[in-house]
Amino acid sequence: MILEGVAHAYGEVQALAGVGLRAAPGEVVAIVGPSGCGKSTLLDVVCGLITPQAGHVEAPRAVLMPQRDQLLPWLTALDNAGLALRVGGASKAEARAAAHPLLEELGLSGFERTRPAELSGGMRQRVAFARTLLAGAPVLCLDEPFGALDAITRSDTQAWLAAALERRPRTVLLVTHDVEEAVLLADTVIVLSPRPGRVLATLTVALPRGAGGRVATDPGVVALRAQALGAMR
Repeated sequence: MILEGVAHAYGEVQALAGVGLRAAPGEVVAIVGPSGCGKSTLLDVVCGLITPQAGHVEAPRAVLMPQRDQLLPWLTALDNAGLALRVGGASKAEARAAAHPLLEELGLSGFERTRPAELSGGMRQRVAFARTLLAGAPVLCLDEPFGALDAITRSDTQAWLAAALERRPRTVLLVTHDVEEAVLLADTVIVLSPRPGRVLATLTVALPRGAGGRVATDPGVVALRAQALGAMR
């Protein structure tokens, strides 16, 4: 995936100004920066939801997972997870057959028939992630997927996301306000400036990724977090 010189404005408000990034297949790229710097706009560009006013975008099909899980309250966890397959023309039985092992893999065995209102926040995000994976796109755009979770649930959810991406690699663009989260989960961290968003720094995370591969107290994580925060200042 390649973006070069991407710029976009909403009327008089310039959201992005000449943003460029590259992501190899299977690479996790985190995008951090202050509120209003165009992070979500960048994901919308990659997903084809908006056409940038300038620049070049070369990306395979991408699917967006927003901060809110947007699960349908009248469907079970199993049917919510398989919703993208149903929209794509699969039968209910086919969608359930594909979603069932993925929910089990994500630690939701026994909750397949549970409705969203009966699931914790972390469980709901796992169902939403399963739905995103089953959409079959080679690029996943995750927009603050853990932003609404409490600290303990967020830490647990970060761990299962890292493990899930080890088992089912995808190219991922992860938007987050949490610099530490970016360093813990990503292979590359891109720091955007205040609006209009420009790339201030591109940091390579040369640390093992995966469940248990990185911890917040690791000197490498601490140093990269400091670099990212320094660039933002």
